[in-house]
Amino acid sequence: MFHLIRRRVRTAALALSAIAALTFGAATPTGAAAATTPAPRKQGPTSVAYVEVNNHSILNVGKYTLANGGGNAFDVALIFAANINYNTDTKTAYLHFNENVQRVLDNVATEVRPLQRKGIKVILSVLGNHQGAGFANFPSQQAASAFAKQLSDAVAKYGLDGIDFDDEYAKYGTNGTGQPNSSSFVHLVTALRANMPDKIISLYNIGPSASRLSYGGVDISSKFDYAWNPYYGTWRVPGIALPKTKLSPAAVQIGRTSQRTAASLARRTVRDGYGVYLTYNLDGTDRSADVSAFTRELYGSDAVYTP
Repeated sequence: MFHLIRRRVRTAALALSAIAALTFGAATPTGAAAATTPAPRKQGPTSVAYVEVNNHSILNVGKYTLANGGGNAFDVALIFAANINYNTDTKTAYLHFNENVQRVLDNVATEVRPLQRKGIKVILSVLGNHQGAGFANFPSQQAASAFAKQLSDAVAKYGLDGIDFDDEYAKYGTNGTGQPNSSSFVHLVTALRANMPDKIISLYNIGPSASRLSYGGVDISSKFDYAWNPYYGTWRVPGIALPKTKLSPAAVQIGRTSQRTAASLARRTVRDGYGVYLTYNLDGTDRSADVSAFTRELYGSDAVYTP
């Protein structure tokens, strides 16, 4: 039976730490990156790996290379996940890092830079946290722009490669917050793209935000670099006006989606001309058999695991 819904580890919703409540100021990236010496280039779709950093190391993404040519098995690593929280005193949303996400960010020199030096992009995924704040219910353009600045400042401060939006677990209406509206996500993404024109913005295609991409004559579809199917073990083309090269209709959960299904979805990705292949929950064990199931179809090569 396909595993349709992502299992989440709930992040701390009540502890409003000082660092979390901060609106980040632009600064020199922590642990500035050394010169990049990427792995050999490969031909084929962009492969993406979400990592639950509450449980696993983001460095796992860099432990897989292709037996033929030595290229990276994965091209994009997502730190899962920061949160959009809600301050009931000021009635504003703010960017929150639980202790595990904060640990990764405080140690980017050893947690993030090694991946970037290999040519792997590292993106911060942002998720609702049951407090009523979400990407789809900012009450004004000003409020949306203020949160966009927190996101882009975090990317700049920690030297990351972009932001991923995952509109789950917001629990809209909690703490007196509003329900989703038609303008909020458009204002948020528009402001974020203006703040970071050369960084990645991706969409986990789920929740109210994913169906509210146009407002006042502005369509934000083209502002995304990628969008992907959120249901693991299935094939579903994201409903967003992006070229096939930027879409992942395939989604697999490593260790739970069967190797046969992962291979079939990868084969279809290539056959139908799509440019992205999404995976979730890469852990610290040797998953080379699971990874090879799709890299053989995507790149014509097994994957090699190096601890």
